[in-house]
Amino acid sequence: MLEAMQEHSVTVAGDVRALPEPFFVLATQNPIEQEGTYPLPEAQLDRFMMKLLVGPPSLAELATIVERTTTAASSHASPVLDGPRLLEMRALVREVPVAAHVRDVALRAVLATHPETEYATPMVKQFVRYGASPRAAQAIMLGCKVRSLLDGRYHVATDDVAAVAPAALRHRVLLNFEGEAEGIRTDAVIADILAALLSAKGVEISV
Repeated sequence: MLEAMQEHSVTVAGDVRALPEPFFVLATQNPIEQEGTYPLPEAQLDRFMMKLLVGPPSLAELATIVERTTTAASSHASPVLDGPRLLEMRALVREVPVAAHVRDVALRAVLATHPETEYATPMVKQFVRYGASPRAAQAIMLGCKVRSLLDGRYHVATDDVAAVAPAALRHRVLLNFEGEAEGIRTDAVIADILAALLSAKGVEISV
């Protein structure tokens, strides 16, 4: 898995096989039945662009699941684009411009996860042991560019940073002993950082 993410190849019995583009890596973390397993080290988690939290389904979602899996109706997935088209879209994402003041919000958000920096909030200084790596800044920028295109915009806004940052940072911020003992959630730390940064710029957000 890690070789695929970094080298775009897999090695079996000494035979290195390149993975055809495009591809992506997904991993799930189930809080149940983890006895005898170990969580990925922080350096390996850092390779993942985002960490998404999947909660229980809503009533409507559960009804759809039941409808699709317990009745005679059958569902079929149909392709909506091919590999070459997806590669074109991936290249387009990198062309989306980002204004300097928007970029700085994203970069300050990453730096603010480090307790020793001038951007750290009191909450970070109290509860965080290690902050996010430069990969977090890359993840936020690319995620923001994708979000802007999906929203029909050809520029990144501060709202994009607020929306993307939690998923890009939550697995890269490590709490200290006090933070773990107090039951602090990394999402709460990230929300505190974003609120401080964007309120200073006069932007009201909901995180």
